[in-house]
Amino acid sequence: MRCDDIRPRLLDRQRDRLDAEEESALRAHVAECASCAHEEQAERLLTEALEHRLPQHPASPALKRRLAAAWPAPETPPARWRARLRGWAPALAAAAVVVVLVPFLVSAPALLRGRAGMGALVTEAVNDHLRVVSSEHPLDIASGGVHQVKPWFEGRLDFAPVVAFGGDADFPLQGGAIGWFIDRKAATFVFKRRLHAISLFVFRAEGLPWSARDAQRVGAVDVSSRTARGFNVLLWRNGDLGYALVSDVDSTELRELAERIIGPR
Repeated sequence: MRCDDIRPRLLDRQRDRLDAEEESALRAHVAECASCAHEEQAERLLTEALEHRLPQHPASPALKRRLAAAWPAPETPPARWRARLRGWAPALAAAAVVVVLVPFLVSAPALLRGRAGMGALVTEAVNDHLRVVSSEHPLDIASGGVHQVKPWFEGRLDFAPVVAFGGDADFPLQGGAIGWFIDRKAATFVFKRRLHAISLFVFRAEGLPWSARDAQRVGAVDVSSRTARGFNVLLWRNGDLGYALVSDVDSTELRELAERIIGPR
């Protein structure tokens, strides 16, 4: 097969539209032709940018029916247009990332500026706890103890959550999950106190409005205590990590769990 025969079939190969003989011939040609191999890589990059990196929003069934009735079946773009799009693929991929992330990255600092100091952290902690308790499947991993849950986070976060307490009869550890705390990923640990759920969020601390005002010393850290919407919230920073402990249990019981998590001085 010649290069002029190969290039119009590159997209068909990605879509598995070639029969076995055509696939074998195309694969052999691409293995020996650097130019066509480059074209195939460009096709793959374009497909990834258009189909995987751009945000996906499902259409309603009614809209799908109206579009199907109004528009003819789509045809493969002419070769000259795909050639142009191949050159735009890196820019399209970068634009897709910007479109997805910029509104969130802009809103996160505004979120913090719009609330008073630690109030932003308290509100976020309560909202995140409500998401945990209202979810049908709040845990990504069920607990066999903290030494099973903590290693599960490896490779899923850009930090290692430091939690020495693995649960006990008073506060059994239910498991863990990946969550978000304002604009950053968080490790979520779920404990129980009788019928009450207790959420512990561990996240990177930098850039957040921490305050030691009205804080009390627990172990080696200063812990701030707040109440919001009927939930007790304990917040503290230990080195590079921030911690938020949230539940509707009594504040004294929540402090008992915090002391076990923080450990002795």
